[in-house]
Order: sequence, then structure tokens, then C-alpha cells
Amino acid sequence: MYFCPSMKDIRDVKEAVQQKAENIYDELLEVRRHLHSNPELSYEEFKTSEYVCEFLRKEGIPFKHGWVKTGITAEIQGNGPGKRIALRADMDALPITEKTNLPFASKNKGVMHACGHDVHTSCLLGAAKILNSLKNSFSGTIQLIFQPGEERLPGGASLMLKEGIFKKSKPEAVIGQHVYPQLPAGQVGFKPGMYMASADELHVTVKGKGGHAALPHNLVDPILISAHMITALQQVISRNKNTLTPGILSFGYISGEGATNVIPNEVKIKGTFRTMDEEFRTEAHEKMTRIAKGVVEGLGGEVDFKIDKGYPCVYNDEEVTARCMSYAKDYLGENNVKLLDLRMTAEDFAYYTQTAPGCFYRLGTAFPDRENPGLHHPEFNVNEESLKTGIGLMAYITIKQLQQ
Repeated sequence: MYFCPSMKDIRDVKEAVQQKAENIYDELLEVRRHLHSNPELSYEEFKTSEYVCEFLRKEGIPFKHGWVKTGITAEIQGNGPGKRIALRADMDALPITEKTNLPFASKNKGVMHACGHDVHTSCLLGAAKILNSLKNSFSGTIQLIFQPGEERLPGGASLMLKEGIFKKSKPEAVIGQHVYPQLPAGQVGFKPGMYMASADELHVTVKGKGGHAALPHNLVDPILISAHMITALQQVISRNKNTLTPGILSFGYISGEGATNVIPNEVKIKGTFRTMDEEFRTEAHEKMTRIAKGVVEGLGGEVDFKIDKGYPCVYNDEEVTARCMSYAKDYLGENNVKLLDLRMTAEDFAYYTQTAPGCFYRLGTAFPDRENPGLHHPEFNVNEESLKTGIGLMAYITIKQLQQ
């Protein structure tokens, strides 16, 4: 058995973790507020990294820092050999000006924790504190991952993996949680199997011959050509994708810098392509490039069509996720564990799920009876009661995974 007799009963484990989560709540609330006040952009999380290292140092948890400059890994060793479970939190913030008017709002102009990474880091530190205090009661190893650069390609997860964070030993499971303002604090959500989409960026330049808009016969109009190209590219989704598989092609940026009577020489276009089918993803890249070239050149222009391949799909291992859902129901009660829908947003946690069985679940952060702005919004905030759930549940899931 992995547990000593005093921790063998589910109720004993749950009560011990819940009590510890309650006891450290005020401390971790201050941690969250400090991190929220001092956000740092992707791959610039130097002060955040120092703060996390100091917390681990005070708790006596051995760590290694400097992965991808600011990343940190740490280990908590139980009382004997056993499974290896990895827990991940991301640390970076977004280039957004905060408008929450909170007393602990961002001190860094134009930078904000608008995606909850301050909560993720705080919850993992709290879970680590609990797990370290109980390490004599379980066997196995817990690896803590504090990751930089989730918000910017190529994604800190991929870079930390390339630098060898799992080289010593690959975990039996890797677990991450993410704030979710669509669920109230105290609830969590899971989605076994395919959960989140891949995400690729499109950067396109359509070149023509500009001039006076009243003399189009002397020109090659890149704006008109771009309109034809964008319309034609939508056929990749409507006529080539399996209708049962989600997929999106959206363009959010078009700039020609002409005028009412001026046709520009070129048009810049940016967009995103997302799907949940990696095979179709590869096919679509080739088809989009071919269609763009054919349409633009057929109308007399030239095109530079670049696809930046982003994060792959997030796939939650069905067995690991089913166990985590079961443990969450033990810990929170069945009514507080929800089944989530597919989601077309992307997450670089996907790289971990390509390496080891993973479970990426959602932590409810909504306030009751009030509007809750979504992620990446300048007024985004979390119900801080969710920290108790996030800290305790992650610790409980980890212990139960080790016990399994």
C-alpha cells in the first residue's frame, strides 16, 4: 500500500487536505495578490520566478530553476518508490491594460494577469505546501512544473520538454488546471478525450499595383484580390473538413493603408486556423497555400502566404481523466463536478499530453449573481474563494493518483 494506516481511508485523506487548504488560504491569498500586482510577459517572468523559488526554498522543497531562462521544476519525494505525477502551472501574463480597479491591480502598465496564471501558480504552490507536509504518508514522486511563456509561440511547454524536464523520468500522469469564469467558485469541469483545438497563425501579404482608384484598369487591385482569396479559403472548412470535426478559419486583421481614392500596392492579412483533427490540419495547410496562390496569381497579383504552426490539440487521457473526475467528486461532491464541451481555444499543455497521459481541467472562478468578464478581458477577475478549491483539489487528486 502507498499510505500508512492513518491515511488509508478516503475520508481521512480528504479531511486532512481540506483542513490544510483552509489553514493556508490566507497565506496563498497574499501570494496570488502579489503575483497579480506584479505581472510579467512571456519569457520575461524573472521576478515571478524568483518569488516562486523563494517560496519553495522556505518550504524546503528542492528545485531547479533556469529552464527556458525563467522556468522552474521541483520535486517532492514520498516515503518510498512509487508512481511519478507531474503538476503544471504557467506564470506569464498578457499585454493588456488592467481596468479592474482592484487594490492589488497590476503595477506594470500594459501588463495584466487576465488569464488567471497568477491563480494557477498560487494553487500549485499551495498544493505543493500541502503535499510536502504529507510526504511521509505516501510513496512516489511529485514533479512540480512552473512554466513560462504559455501565451506566446512556440510555447514554454514545448521548450521545457526540449530542454529535458522529463528526461530523468517520464511521469505516469501530468495534470494541469485552468481558471474558468463560466463556472462558479467551488465547481470544476472535466472533458475526457479531445478537449481543445490546435491553433495556427496565418500571416499573408497580397501584392498588386496601386494607384488612383478612378483608374482601376491601370492597376492590380490587392484589396479586391484579397477579398476573393479570403472567400475562397473558407472552402477549406466548408467543403474539405469532415463535418463531424470542429474547425475554424477566421481573419481578424486586414490592412491596406490606402484611401477612398487610393488603391495600395499591398494588403496585409492575419488570421487563425483551428481544428481538432491533426491529419486534416496538415492537409488544410497545403490546401490553403495552394488556393491562395492560385486565386491571387490568377487575378494578376503575388502572395506571400505564411503559416506559423502553433499548439497541437489538447487530448485528455480518458483513463487518467476519469480517475481525476472521480477524485474530484469525492472531494467536492458530485454536483460540483461538471462535464465540459469541446473548446476551440488552445493551450500549450497539449505538448505535455503528447508526451505522457494528461488531464487538463477547469477551476470555476465566477462570482455569484454578477457579470464575470471572460479571459483576456481588461476587467477579468476571479472569485478568490476558488483558491481553496484549486489548492486542495490538486493536492487531493495527486495523492489519489499516487495511491492508484
